[in-house]
Amino acid sequence: MRVLLIGANGYIGRFVADRLLADPAVQLTALGRGDDADVRFDLATGSPGALTRFLDAVHPGVVVNCAGATRGGARELTRHNTVAVATVCEALRRSGCGARLVQVGCSAEYGPSQPGSSTAEDAVPRPGGPYGVSKLAATELVLGSGLDAVVLRVFSPAGPGTPAGSPLGRLAEAMRRAMQSGDGELRLGGLGAQRDFIDVRDVARAVHAASLSAAQGVINIGSGRAVRLRDAAATLARVAGYGGTLHELDGPPGALRPTIGHPRAEALGHRADGLGHHRTDALGHHRTEALGHRAETEHAAPVAHPYPDGCGSWQQADVRTARDRLGWRPRIALEESLADIWMEAACRI
Repeated sequence: MRVLLIGANGYIGRFVADRLLADPAVQLTALGRGDDADVRFDLATGSPGALTRFLDAVHPGVVVNCAGATRGGARELTRHNTVAVATVCEALRRSGCGARLVQVGCSAEYGPSQPGSSTAEDAVPRPGGPYGVSKLAATELVLGSGLDAVVLRVFSPAGPGTPAGSPLGRLAEAMRRAMQSGDGELRLGGLGAQRDFIDVRDVARAVHAASLSAAQGVINIGSGRAVRLRDAAATLARVAGYGGTLHELDGPPGALRPTIGHPRAEALGHRADGLGHHRTDALGHHRTEALGHRAETEHAAPVAHPYPDGCGSWQQADVRTARDRLGWRPRIALEESLADIWMEAACRI
């Protein structure tokens, strides 16, 4: 089976590539913007015609799209998450290869959910930010394309390779700094959100299964269990061997919320934005981010969505469709995912 993988260098794409390469029946070709791709092609700027010619030459049986952007303004997100997928769909329609499309979507397409509920694939999507909107638009393009296609809506991926700017990545980095400096107290903010964490290696297994299946439409990929971020922090402390005290700084709406891992950040007048970026001001002070909060010395603006995905306080996947149509179940527990995140963070000491 010839598989064309788009976005093989991304967080999820790297593990999908490993999974597909482990299958002796798969002949894998990687397409992307990096120098190490088999074929260099930028979906955001390349034409459908150019991609069609490549598809006709390679003649894949499956195209897996893991490419996309998670940060940036609405224009950038639209270009990389929506326009790029439109290019893929149009190229596949023009091509004579008849390839199946496996599109990696995300749970941000759903937006906020009712606490205590499990979100099934028939839920009405109400994304709470431009990222979710751009990914939902891509899903709609795929579903309306007339192609043999499936969209895997991945909930909150975790495990090795977790980006340092993600909530779990920032938790691990804050803990690493505390242990390195010998701090017996770690003050953390923004831990009230509950998310459905799924190991990235389980996601790769789901992509592999979807490539081999005939399933179409939208399929949720998650653990089926929401975990409060403060509980994830406690588990991370246990696997890291951090013996200090964790102080949660969340207060009532509008209260000052100091940033993760920097208990005195507000006293220095640092700003914490929800974009996941670390910044340094003109005085050389390090600015760190809270989980979707902005911390100021004198003013603290309330934020509607404390977790930076626009999904409010709760998300939990209904994963019965993945079980029934892909024969897929998650295998890796969150504690193992967190242990792998910590192992990578500890190597930076």
